Amino acid sequence: MSPTVQHVVERLHDAELDLERQVERRRRRCHDRMYRGRVWFNHELRAQHRRLRQSIPKYIREANLFSLLTAPVIYSLIVPFVVLDLWVTVYQRVCFPIYGVARVPRRRYFALDRHKLAYLNGIEKVNCTFCSYANGLIAYVREVAARTEQYWCPIKHARSIPAPHTRYQDFADYGDAHRYRNELADLRRRLRRDQ
Repeated sequence: MSPTVQHVVERLHDAELDLERQVERRRRRCHDRMYRGRVWFNHELRAQHRRLRQSIPKYIREANLFSLLTAPVIYSLIVPFVVLDLWVTVYQRVCFPIYGVARVPRRRYFALDRHKLAYLNGIEKVNCTFCSYANGLIAYVREVAARTEQYWCPIKHARSIPAPHTRYQDFADYGDAHRYRNELADLRRRLRRDQ
């Protein structure tokens, strides 16, 4: 990677860390405290949350008709998502040890906590759980695929791609055969210690 590109990547990383810190400060203002990874709201705030919960009948009455009609289509994705989840988990458990690639810790990608919010009704809690699972799964699968790509074919594409995974910038440029051959072993070695 050229020094200019490396500098830009470092600046992007610094900006992401700064954004994380700002989000964390805002998060602290919205709840009472964190204890052992769980959020605790004070009694007054929990009572306020319960008062803001919309009843399920009212939620359905006020919903967009097309949103209600398309809900079964959305939820039908649960079957392929679960199959994908199982298949990718088995894939990395079988193949990654053979390749010497550190396994992706699945739990890190799933944040299933919105169902604990008192201001959500039952339907909203199910919706939030589904979306959290789907997005966590896609992030998990993306990391497994990124590690696989780093092992087998760490070469950038000829054209620009939107939102490449975080490992992509370390790959050899398209057409740079020398770098590909010289750095492939190092890129694979790095996968042994990634967590």
